[in-house]
Amino acid sequence: VQLQASGGGLVQAGGSLRLSCATSGEGLRSYVMGWFRQTPGKGREFVAAISWRFGSTHYADAVKGRFTVVRDNAKDAVYLQMNGLKPEDTAVYYCAADRTYAVLSASPEDYDYWGQGTQVTVSS
Repeated sequence: VQLQASGGGLVQAGGSLRLSCATSGEGLRSYVMGWFRQTPGKGREFVAAISWRFGSTHYADAVKGRFTVVRDNAKDAVYLQMNGLKPEDTAVYYCAADRTYAVLSASPEDYDYWGQGTQVTVSS
């Protein structure tokens, strides 16, 4: 399983970005896909998760109502649409895959595969 995140960049507060996670590998359609973020000196923070099989979603309170996670079966990709960005959203964002498809986990320890991060910087 390979994951590749992209789409980060510099945006002003209130702006939008869409992150992409390109995937390849066997069995991904039964996985849970998650987005996490990390700032220097801190651990990885849960952002959002989606069940590839069922389409159900789970969001961190900090992003609920502003971020949306979707999957695209045709492109084998997962996206994180981020609207209403705030300076505190600045972080390196990672996509991850969890083989336990039944639970939308917010714990990074539950995820088995990780992509490289993509930097999101929100200026005030």
